[in-house]
Amino acid sequence: MKIKKFEGLVAAPFTPMDNKGNINLEIIPEYYDFLARNGVVGAFINGSTGEGPSLTQKERQLQTSKWAECLKAEGRVKVINMIGGTSYRECIENAIFSYEAGLSAVAMVAPYYFKPSDTGKLAEFVAIVGESVPEMPVYFYNIPVLTGVRMPMTGFLEKITTMLPNFAGLKYTDEDLMDFMSCINFRDGEFDMLYGRDECMLAVLALGCKGFVGSTYNYAAPLYHKLIRAFNEGNLTEARKLQQKSIDMIELLGKYGGMATGKAYMKLAGLDFGKFRSPVNNMSDDAFNNFTDDVRNLGIDDLFSKK
Repeated sequence: MKIKKFEGLVAAPFTPMDNKGNINLEIIPEYYDFLARNGVVGAFINGSTGEGPSLTQKERQLQTSKWAECLKAEGRVKVINMIGGTSYRECIENAIFSYEAGLSAVAMVAPYYFKPSDTGKLAEFVAIVGESVPEMPVYFYNIPVLTGVRMPMTGFLEKITTMLPNFAGLKYTDEDLMDFMSCINFRDGEFDMLYGRDECMLAVLALGCKGFVGSTYNYAAPLYHKLIRAFNEGNLTEARKLQQKSIDMIELLGKYGGMATGKAYMKLAGLDFGKFRSPVNNMSDDAFNNFTDDVRNLGIDDLFSKK
């Protein structure tokens, strides 16, 4: 399969919820347009930021269908669906559903309850699912901090590339840059390597990375467009300043409870996506007022995405 690599920002969208905790599908077309207008080239749906593991199978498929409608209607933002999971049969069901819906690609994480014992078993699990959609690009989402499965991805690549002809590449969300660089250079750069730590973008740009998947690209795409441009122009002083602004922004996630703070950033951008599902910690109304002041004090209003 000829792999068309992503270059630029791939946002990891939030799952919009109403005030009763149900998925708010009606806001997704506006969300899709918002990402497109801010120069985002892809959307990685139903992932960690999208609360995929907290959604039911039916909910994931409903959300998949809505993003697929947007892709078919506009086509400006490609859509990768995170399909699972701990059950390879459920993953296969989601993969086929994604293919029939017309999405751009699918992605998988390592099974995180009964964990694979080595890279061969991990590759076997991914291949069982990927071969159900032979005409669709399949990515592996490496995020050991959440799955508990930490293996050298170079070893995984050596195995999976002999098993799955439609394997496309990795979403690599970890700080092992030695392993990541070896993955970039695997088979002379044949596969698509998307990096998933927004706060480390500058470091992996230096390694030759061209594609990035992250939650903060939802609401601060202009910051990262400027960072990439500064790096490409050789202006490392400016690129470092912009990366520090990214870090300052991301530090507020931790200050206000973690992942759900991303939805607070989106609320400031004009899109209210409700709350995260339990057990994720959500921000109180009082904390949101303090958060708003802290964001204003960052002095980066011109680097946020515009509605």
